[in-house]
Amino acid sequence: MPNHSQPQPSTSQPQSHSLLQPRKPQPSKPQPGQHLRWTGWGLTLLSLLILIQHQFEYQLPSWRVGLLGADPPKADLVLVEKGARRLSLIRNGEVYHQWRISLGFDPIGHKQREGDGRTPEGRYILDWRNPGSCCFKSLHVSYPDAADRAAAAARGDDPGGLIMIHGQVNGSGWLGWLNQYRDHTHGCIALRNGPMEIVWRAVEDGTPIEIRP
Repeated sequence: MPNHSQPQPSTSQPQSHSLLQPRKPQPSKPQPGQHLRWTGWGLTLLSLLILIQHQFEYQLPSWRVGLLGADPPKADLVLVEKGARRLSLIRNGEVYHQWRISLGFDPIGHKQREGDGRTPEGRYILDWRNPGSCCFKSLHVSYPDAADRAAAAARGDDPGGLIMIHGQVNGSGWLGWLNQYRDHTHGCIALRNGPMEIVWRAVEDGTPIEIRP
């Protein structure tokens, strides 16, 4: 008797061609200790940069400013805005250089007495300079004037003095980028060493300084 059943579809699957396809490259896995080696190299480089900055902190600002060519124009006024933490060099009524500064550790208000941590306010003179101070170069502010002395005497206080515009404390020039974001002086006006070099060259003895709240 003939078999009239329908032919069953074949269940066999076509052969895979995966053997003919190129393999995708597998991402390489970091070798054990590779991250530690990179960290070690990074710390070594950072330490070397700090050592160079520490060793040559007096030469580097002069070298950087020297790349600009001639000395900057002479300022006829230095303006300090305490609230904005900003020092500006002004010539013929126009600001031509401006930097962030840090102030005394208790900066609000006019200086009253020795040790109060305040930066004075008012108009004074930058009357002398010190190339070998405890900080990277410094210019002296003529505080206290006669009015400051009289006010302090009426209160029975010592008005204090030796207020300077200065760079970073010797040996810490490499930390200038951080120190400028905290008020750490005893009443002085602190700049990074590079800007201080420009101020040193641009400001002659006898230049007025105006310090605003």
